[in-house]
Amino acid sequence: MPAKELSPIDVYKLLPRTNCKKCGEPNCMSFAAKLVAREATLQQCPVLLEEKYRPQFEKLWDLLKPPVRGVEVGVGDRKVVIGGEYVVHRHEFTYFHPTAIAIDVSDEMEEGVLVERVEKTSNFCYEYIGMKLYLDMIAVRSSSNDPRRFEWAVKKTAETTDLPLILCSLNPSVMEQGLAVVGERRPLIYAATRDNWGEMADLALMYKCPLVVSAPNDVKLLRSLTTTLLKYGVEDLVLDPGTYADEGLADTLDNFTMLRLSAIREGDEALGFPLLGAPIVAWSRREEDPTLNEWKESYLASMLIVRYADLLIMHTLSGWALLPVVILRQNIYTDPRKPVSVEPGVRTFGEPDEWSPVMFTTNFALTYYTVASDVQSAKADAYLLVVDSEGISVESAIAGRKLTADTVAEAVRNFKVGDLVKHRLLIIPGRAARISGEIEDLTGWRVLVGPIDSSGIGKFLGTKWKEEISKIKGSGE
Repeated sequence: MPAKELSPIDVYKLLPRTNCKKCGEPNCMSFAAKLVAREATLQQCPVLLEEKYRPQFEKLWDLLKPPVRGVEVGVGDRKVVIGGEYVVHRHEFTYFHPTAIAIDVSDEMEEGVLVERVEKTSNFCYEYIGMKLYLDMIAVRSSSNDPRRFEWAVKKTAETTDLPLILCSLNPSVMEQGLAVVGERRPLIYAATRDNWGEMADLALMYKCPLVVSAPNDVKLLRSLTTTLLKYGVEDLVLDPGTYADEGLADTLDNFTMLRLSAIREGDEALGFPLLGAPIVAWSRREEDPTLNEWKESYLASMLIVRYADLLIMHTLSGWALLPVVILRQNIYTDPRKPVSVEPGVRTFGEPDEWSPVMFTTNFALTYYTVASDVQSAKADAYLLVVDSEGISVESAIAGRKLTADTVAEAVRNFKVGDLVKHRLLIIPGRAARISGEIEDLTGWRVLVGPIDSSGIGKFLGTKWKEEISKIKGSGE
């Protein structure tokens, strides 16, 4: 039963119904609702884990398991879960596990180059509307096809980072040499093909590692290999339908889409696994200007993210090429049911005093960080009151009655803004001008309507605010 059609009643009927509260919820119905919303797991009910409830547990697992299997790569705090999705479109429910991005190194690189790439990948961090965006994995490629050389590269990479690893070789002998070094870290094995699937399956079972199944541009063969490997006993699989950057781009996107639709809409369990894309193919023909390769890799990665890729292997480490990709990923995998917000309260910028300006904005993260950035750019010493609008922007919050004169007045009182300054001037967003009179009535503060766009804050503070505060100081108010 698809997640969006599942009712809490369907789940409640199979729970122990003891209302023991051991799961942290007040009753089993509440826990059932959390399970349906994917805000809780079956393992959080200790009673359900008892042997006598095993039949109910298995039935619940069949109801609640995602059509796309979740596969863990790595161990500990840095492990990555890929797949585990329930729906084709995020507005139907939500996406849960952001597309993992791996950067490659080769066993033919010089040690210094290899270590530098691994360290740059590990240290990559970009702050975006209050969230820190990272890269997730390292893909170690055996371009030499030399077991000893591959062993060296895998060992050096493992010594340099604790990020999860992908070991890339179609030669089982080479792969075994790498697994002997890092098998306990549960790397992803790339890849089983028509020619080597038996040997790769044996390695996956021996080291208990997930395995990529590769059949470029041949979905029928991919399904056949997956079915065979499942019967062989390998359960944690990742599908590689092939990635093409030029003439085969349309086929690439069609194959990724077809696989995800088959898993979720048609319930094809043989295809219900995470999908691996390889934007790195953009480097198969090096251009005279490498910027062109980076540009091609970036747009290919972006296309694959919106066409259901759960894992990408990339080559570039240029910030301009990676930032659009990680930001796109974050936007798509943000839960549409939960607006991205910041905590309400008073923020200080610079070194404000009792005559500094007081402004307010909503707690929608994008609005807040945009306003905060513009206040900082203006080099203003100021107070910024963040009003709880349930994570909605100014104009939308006013239209939806989430931002009202009452909520602003309540925030002014609760956060004791009056204790911070001697004046009673409140600068409000230009888009909140329609409630300025009500704010004045409820707060007793005089309202100054600020600019429509926060980029005008600096100019506003240097003219209108400066003029008004000078009048107050001059009059002795």
